[in-house]
Amino acid sequence: MHLVPELEDTPAASPVVTTVVGRTGRRRTGLRIAGIAGIAALALSGCQGQVSNGYLPPVVSDTGQRVTDLWIGSWIAVLAVGAVTWGLMLYAAIRFRKRKGDETLPVQLRYNVPMEMLYTIIPVFMVAVFFYYTARDEARLVDTSTKKDLTVSVVAKQWSWDFNYVDSNVHETGVHTELDGTEGKRAQMPVLYLPVNKRVEFVLNARDVIHSFWVPAFMMKMDMLPGKTNKFQLTPTQVGTFQGKCAELCGAYHSQMLFMVKVVPQAEYDQEMARLRSIGQEGLIPVDVSREKMVQADIDKIPAPARTGSN
Repeated sequence: MHLVPELEDTPAASPVVTTVVGRTGRRRTGLRIAGIAGIAALALSGCQGQVSNGYLPPVVSDTGQRVTDLWIGSWIAVLAVGAVTWGLMLYAAIRFRKRKGDETLPVQLRYNVPMEMLYTIIPVFMVAVFFYYTARDEARLVDTSTKKDLTVSVVAKQWSWDFNYVDSNVHETGVHTELDGTEGKRAQMPVLYLPVNKRVEFVLNARDVIHSFWVPAFMMKMDMLPGKTNKFQLTPTQVGTFQGKCAELCGAYHSQMLFMVKVVPQAEYDQEMARLRSIGQEGLIPVDVSREKMVQADIDKIPAPARTGSN
């Protein structure tokens, strides 16, 4: 009897060890898969949206529609690339698997220039495409050249908000509301009123530290820097009440720097402006009161009546 060279020094009595995957192993694998699926389902159940909009909040502004389109388009692209990648991996694993009785090694290569060029050029192309669409949509989101219907000057401070309704020459001033669980506390938050289907320009300033103006439902967020003026425009397209907040860590009570947004019909908006005027909140709160000195270019971005206040 001729022995295979690799087995010549192996004792004849050496036992053959066979690994058997029993029901217990399969059961544990099934439990792991079920657990992962359960966690994924629980996580997705906490999302506000649906599969059709990428689990983002429902669209209630024109900016939200643009962000949703970019988000869904990005996911379609990456899933398509993922499907091709997974398919090639699966094909290679099956096509070139080791077969019983075949002890030969495949051809050993140090490099493959066409393949290396392929997996260098394709990712660079993908990144370039993502960059183009992101830059295009970002430019449109911060574009303020469109004719606006009204202007709201937003002033952030530790830890609340002031809103100047420039066109109506009235203001809403907020104070820090500590959310301690007491009933009615949320009703004390400052409220920003906006008319539905009207183009609003937000002019953003901060009095003390860096803040960030964020209304999640609008899918638009912008930083507010002391001594700087930022602005953007959007059009609310749905009546409703939405939560607003500061999205930049700004001190001890950052988590409680909240406000409400009410998008209402034009008639109700006009009633709110009249109410503010009737309770003595006529005029605008000065914006130029800040810890940081403002340069002229940033001062010029602030609506003239709100620069030093008007009464």
